[in-house]
Amino acid sequence: MKKFLATMLALAMIIAMLPAALADEALEPITVTVFRGDPGEQPTDDNKIYKMIEEEFGIKFEFEFLAGDLDETLGLKIANEDYPDLFDGGNSAELIENADALIDMLPYITEEGTPNLYKHIYTDNRVAQLLDEDGHLHIIPNYGINYNGQIQNAPSGPQFFLQKQVVAYNNYVVPKTLNEYFDLIERFLADNPTNADGNAYTGFAILCEDWRHFCLINPVQHLMGRPNDGEVIIDVNSGNWETTTFINQPYAKDYYKKLNEEFQKGLINKDTFVMNFDQYIAALSSGTILGMFDQAWDFGTATDALNAAKMYENNFVGMPLVYDESYGYGVIEEHYVNGTVMNKDRGFGISVNCQYPERMINLFENLLSDRWQKILQWGIEGEDYYVDENGRMLMTEEQYNQRSDANWKKANQALAIWESAPKKQGVQDDGNAWAPGDQAEMYFGFMNEYDIDFYAKLGVKVPGDLFDKTLELAPYGEAWEIDTTPIAVDKQDFEDIQDKRLPEMIMADPAEFDALWDAFVEEINPCAKVFSDFMQEEVLKLVELALGE
Repeated sequence: MKKFLATMLALAMIIAMLPAALADEALEPITVTVFRGDPGEQPTDDNKIYKMIEEEFGIKFEFEFLAGDLDETLGLKIANEDYPDLFDGGNSAELIENADALIDMLPYITEEGTPNLYKHIYTDNRVAQLLDEDGHLHIIPNYGINYNGQIQNAPSGPQFFLQKQVVAYNNYVVPKTLNEYFDLIERFLADNPTNADGNAYTGFAILCEDWRHFCLINPVQHLMGRPNDGEVIIDVNSGNWETTTFINQPYAKDYYKKLNEEFQKGLINKDTFVMNFDQYIAALSSGTILGMFDQAWDFGTATDALNAAKMYENNFVGMPLVYDESYGYGVIEEHYVNGTVMNKDRGFGISVNCQYPERMINLFENLLSDRWQKILQWGIEGEDYYVDENGRMLMTEEQYNQRSDANWKKANQALAIWESAPKKQGVQDDGNAWAPGDQAEMYFGFMNEYDIDFYAKLGVKVPGDLFDKTLELAPYGEAWEIDTTPIAVDKQDFEDIQDKRLPEMIMADPAEFDALWDAFVEEINPCAKVFSDFMQEEVLKLVELALGE
C-alpha cells in the first residue's frame, strides 16, 4: 500500500511539472460555450485552427453571436443566469461584471504557473488599471497591449472617411475641415450621381444602432481637436481636468446643423437612422456610400469585401477633420490618434457557471505563447506563410489576398476566439510584426496598384501619415473606459435623448432647427449634468491613481 501511494504521489508530481498544454492531453474532452457581444458567422466544421485547439487542449467550442440589441440580450442572460463559459459582453460588458456573472481571474494568474498571462498584465503594472474597486480582474483586454513598441501604418480608431475615388476626383487633395469635406461630396455627387451600374450614390451614412451610435455622437469632440474620450471632453491643459459633456454645447450644434443642411441637399438618406449594422456593412460593401464617420475596425468586413471584389476606388481613406476658423473657435489642431489604450473591460471573461475555469485560464495562457500567437495571427507555416533566409515571416500574394476572403476565414482562422482573447500586438522579439498586415514587406509589397498610385499621389507613405503624430495618452487613459453603472438610469436617459432627438433635428425643416436644438438642450441638461459630474469625479480619481497624488 505504501509503495502504491508513493508511486501515485510521484506520478502526481510529474504531471504537475508538465507544461500546461501537455497536461491538458490527459483531461477529458469538453465543449466550451462562448458568447460574443458582436454579430459574427459560425466557423466551418472542419476549421483547421479549431481542430488544432481540439487536438491539443481537448476543447471544442459552441459559439453564440449577438443577434439583436446588445443590452436586451445581456439583460435576458442576466435575468435567467444563462451564462456561457466564455462571456464577451461587447461594449456593455459592465452589465455582466456588475451582475457578478464573471469570476475573478486574478487568483489563477501567477508568475510561476501562468508566466505568459503574468507578463501580459503585470508588465508596467498594467494590472492596476484593470482591477475593479474590489481588486478583482474579470476581463483581460482583447486589444491594446503592445510588445516592443506600436506599429501605426493606418489608424484603426475614429475618423471621417471618404471613398478614394472622391479624393482622386479632388485632384488628390484630402479635405482638412468639415466644410471642405461636405463641399467635396456635394461636387462629386453633382458630377457622379450614380455608379457605372446606374446605382445611386449616397453622400454620407450615419450608423446609429445600439452602442455603435458613436458614429452619430462622437464626431463633435474630434472636430474640436480632442481624441476619443467617449461622450465627454476633458481639458488636459488646465491642471484641473475639467470634464464636460459636449453634446449640449454650441460647438455640437454646429455639427448637427451642418448635417441638417446636407440632409436637405439629399446627401443623407433618412433610412440611415434606422439601418442596422448588417445593413450598414452591406451598403458600404456595395460601394455606393461615399463617406461616413466611424472607427476603421468597425467596418473591416466591408473593407475586405471591397478589396476582394477589386473595388479599390470604392474603398475608404480616413482623415482627421476639424472645424475651420469660420466657426469662431480659432485654429484647431487635430488629435485623433491617441497613445496606446488597453481595451479595458472588453474581451472574454469566464462566467461563474463555467465548471472548468482552470482549463480556460490554461487555454488563455497557452494561446498567448509565441507559438500559438503565430498560429492565430499568421496561420500555419508552409501553408499560410513562409519564413525567408533572414527570418522574416512573409506570404505569397495569394496567401495574403486570401485573408480578405470571408469563406476562407471561416475555414482557416479562429477569429471568434482570437478577437476576444488576450493577444500580443506590436513587434515580436525577432523584429517581425505580430499582425501580418503590419509587416512592412507585405504592407507595401502587396498593396494593389490602385493604392500604390493613390497614396503616391497623396504624397504619403502610409495612411497614418495623413494624421498628426500620436498624442501622449492622458493619465486617466480614455474616459470611455469608465464604468458608468452607478448612474445607469441617468446615463441611459442621456443616450436615449440623443438617439431620438439628433436624427429628428437632422431631418427637420431648417426653419425649425434652432428651436428644436434649444428644446433638446433643455431636455438633456439635467441628465447631462449628472453624467458630467460623475465623470469629473472618476477622471480625478484615475489621475490621482496614475500620478500618485
